Amino acid sequence: MAPAAGPLLSTINYPDDLKKLKEDQLPQLCNELRDYIIDVISENPGHLAASLGVVELTVAIHYVFETPNDKLIWDVGHQAYAHKILTGRKNDFYKNRKYKGLSGFPKMAESKYDAFGTGHSSTSISAALGMAVASSIKENNGRQHIAVIGDGSMTGGMAMEALNNAGVSNANLLVILNDNQIAIDRNVGAMNDYLIDITTSRRYNQFRNVVWKVMGGDTKYGTNSRAIVKQLGQAVKSTISKKSNLFEAFNFRYFGPTDGHDVVHLVKLLRDLKRIEAPKLLHVSTTKGKGLRSAEKEPTTYHSPGIFDRKTGEIKKSDCKEKLAPKYQHVFGKTIIELAEKNKKIVGITPAMSTGSSLNMMMQVMPDRAFDVGIAEQHAVTFAAGLATQGLIPFCNIYSTFMQRAYDQVIHDVALQNLPVVLCLDRGGLVGEDGATHHGAYDMAYFRAIPNMTIASPLNEKELRNMMYTAQLNGMGTFSIRYPRGRGVMPDWHLPFEKLEVGKGQKVVDGKDIAIISIGHIGNSAIKAAKFLVGDNISVAVFDMRFLKPIDENLLHEIFKKFHRIITLEDGTIVGGMGSAVLEFKNDHNYSSTVKRMGIPDRFIQHGSPEELYKECGFDVDGILEEVRKMNFP
Repeated sequence: MAPAAGPLLSTINYPDDLKKLKEDQLPQLCNELRDYIIDVISENPGHLAASLGVVELTVAIHYVFETPNDKLIWDVGHQAYAHKILTGRKNDFYKNRKYKGLSGFPKMAESKYDAFGTGHSSTSISAALGMAVASSIKENNGRQHIAVIGDGSMTGGMAMEALNNAGVSNANLLVILNDNQIAIDRNVGAMNDYLIDITTSRRYNQFRNVVWKVMGGDTKYGTNSRAIVKQLGQAVKSTISKKSNLFEAFNFRYFGPTDGHDVVHLVKLLRDLKRIEAPKLLHVSTTKGKGLRSAEKEPTTYHSPGIFDRKTGEIKKSDCKEKLAPKYQHVFGKTIIELAEKNKKIVGITPAMSTGSSLNMMMQVMPDRAFDVGIAEQHAVTFAAGLATQGLIPFCNIYSTFMQRAYDQVIHDVALQNLPVVLCLDRGGLVGEDGATHHGAYDMAYFRAIPNMTIASPLNEKELRNMMYTAQLNGMGTFSIRYPRGRGVMPDWHLPFEKLEVGKGQKVVDGKDIAIISIGHIGNSAIKAAKFLVGDNISVAVFDMRFLKPIDENLLHEIFKKFHRIITLEDGTIVGGMGSAVLEFKNDHNYSSTVKRMGIPDRFIQHGSPEELYKECGFDVDGILEEVRKMNFP
């Protein structure tokens, strides 16, 4: 059930209700809204710290602008919880990220107030610019277009491309830079240093603001006032500012930095900015995790903390005393350190996912050989390619869903040149509550089309270690290893390294009636199903392919010669993946066996627990059992 809202928040269901409040009531509403988010997320896990940091900004935007007619786009959409609560979803917010419930990100199909779906970062300015240009073409010149970009998204190259394009337009576009100096981990790079510099060096911005106020904002001197202010600013810029303003170099009118937690001041600023019909940028400084002391102190931990104590902020831990298998991410983090200690050529790279991928372990003990390049997947891959040309062996760790953003770089900069880059694809397969924007559904299919690629996926932690070991050996070329989010199956996983024969699969369960061909961790479900089926007197053989490319054709010949009923199983799209590769093999060699493919169907899978999503897609253990029993005809 939804928790009780505060006295003001209980009266707010839509932005029209919000506008009935007086300005001096807004700080209280912000406190109630922040408390409501904490109340819900403490029991219903989600992205916490980012949304706590933008409460005042969210209230101010909806108070001033006429959403949904005015278009509001939230970059890295996990900061949009307050937005969802204020736009008709307060009573359902406790269903956030639950199966069939609200999405954890803005979603156009969910609400007319969600102007654009945003699960990946750095997209908001481009989308808002497109909407602004469309409004101009349709002569809807009164419409406002607001892009709120934060949590490190300005480090993404796409944001720079959008600023470059917008700056030569006359688009009615407002970019709000939510500067909290942190994405999931601390922001890195020259852009972050620049924002710190511009935030702490206030003289130039104070001068600009004083001149603007003296001249009466946008009204006293008519349409020429902006030009006059710009000329005055340029005249004194060299004497009171060490650097020119990057955003003004893009032809944006720059305002700020300003306190992102002063809701009354934000309302006044936004009203002024509303009158400027040209690209402009408001720079607001916020605290990620604002209002929950533990989240302010440890914003990375509280980015998505799970269940926690609402009063103390203490994260609740499982009572399970059973020895659990480690997460694949932990195995990766430990293994790359072991390998790097033995092989001085190994370096690690991640695009702003150092904690999630566990590369932070290597960054702590080998800081000169592990690199967080910011939210910049394309750069990460080509940076890895550059390192590889000089004899190093980069392990480039990128979530599967984000690797989609660097597809051209993998083809053009890595595989085409046959460079020894190891692409570690974390979060392969269905990831659960983050939903359609974050499932790693497509990597095996889209990598399979690329020449010079080795594509591997481990059944367990031992295989992950051995694949990483094999990938860094001489002559391996471009090597992709994909593994899922979460725990493996081997509590005692720390075993000596073994070199794998590339393109060699293995039989893991013997049987005579039906064969299941799997790749990756999902093969453990096939192993469980095979054990259950012994009681049905159905003998199922399970084969772990290990490698999708090159695929083990000798093993496939053996399977097709012995079995007339075959199931392929993969935690990836059914279109173009391993099942398709097996069908192609069958066709090329004129085998007559019946092949049933099981995997992620050809549609976007929404959010829910992994168990619920596996069941929906039909390849949980029960789904495998059902399919085998259907195939077990005389």
